[in-house]
Amino acid sequence: MEKLIMLGTGNATVTKCYNTCFAIQREEDYFLIDTGGGNGILTQLEKAEIPLNRIHEIFISHEHTDHLLGIVWLIRMIATQMKKDKYEGNLNIYCHKELVDTIMTIAELTVQPKFFRMIGERIFLNSVADGEQKEIFGHRLVFFDIGSEKAKQFGFTITLENGKKFSFLGDEPYRTCEYEYALDADWLLHEAFCLYRDRDIYKPYEKFHTTVKEACEYATMLHAKNLILYHTEDRNLEERKYLYTEEGKEYYKGNILVPDDLDVIEL
Repeated sequence: MEKLIMLGTGNATVTKCYNTCFAIQREEDYFLIDTGGGNGILTQLEKAEIPLNRIHEIFISHEHTDHLLGIVWLIRMIATQMKKDKYEGNLNIYCHKELVDTIMTIAELTVQPKFFRMIGERIFLNSVADGEQKEIFGHRLVFFDIGSEKAKQFGFTITLENGKKFSFLGDEPYRTCEYEYALDADWLLHEAFCLYRDRDIYKPYEKFHTTVKEACEYATMLHAKNLILYHTEDRNLEERKYLYTEEGKEYYKGNILVPDDLDVIEL
């Protein structure tokens, strides 16, 4: 059975947890989705006991720092392992076309030339288009443009080994352009910046985010069986799971999961 490992659950400005990113585990291999805002990704992977040499597929959803900058550290560390013959095979990084150029620029400016030269040799940047299907990680993935008005961003849907549908909508609210990808998802991942009652404090709508209430309303409309809420504020982590679940129950009758960093969910 495949597992979802939540490496981080917080929004861009959190300090008490890590930025939102996660991995899907299949046997001994991992598909990493987003990388957080820095070398904290290495700490999270270490805590989760995910070895770098078992990561061969990475997807970066968009250019914002809290999702992107950890990729520089992964390129550097995996290239180092490649040089030492401690990494078998290649590393494939997937993202939309414009983001390929961004990653190349950042890596060239920050990674030592001997490691940067591994890009194109054993580290490959692969662009994906809206609606494009790819066989990745032993599964069929469909990538899609979420229609962001901030920065171009992609999500994806994947059919798991057990036939279930897993849909990742990025870190912005559901939009109608995502309907076919999100409808009837067995696992729907949707951001929830804060509680509805706290909307005047965190002002999610100004940041193109939602509250627990809206996320749960979307899940109900889309007939999702399980809803995973992430990309939240971090003011009260000890009570977050309880508070978000209780508010969500008013608007969604399915299974609500509010994971903490490093929580593991069997898919």
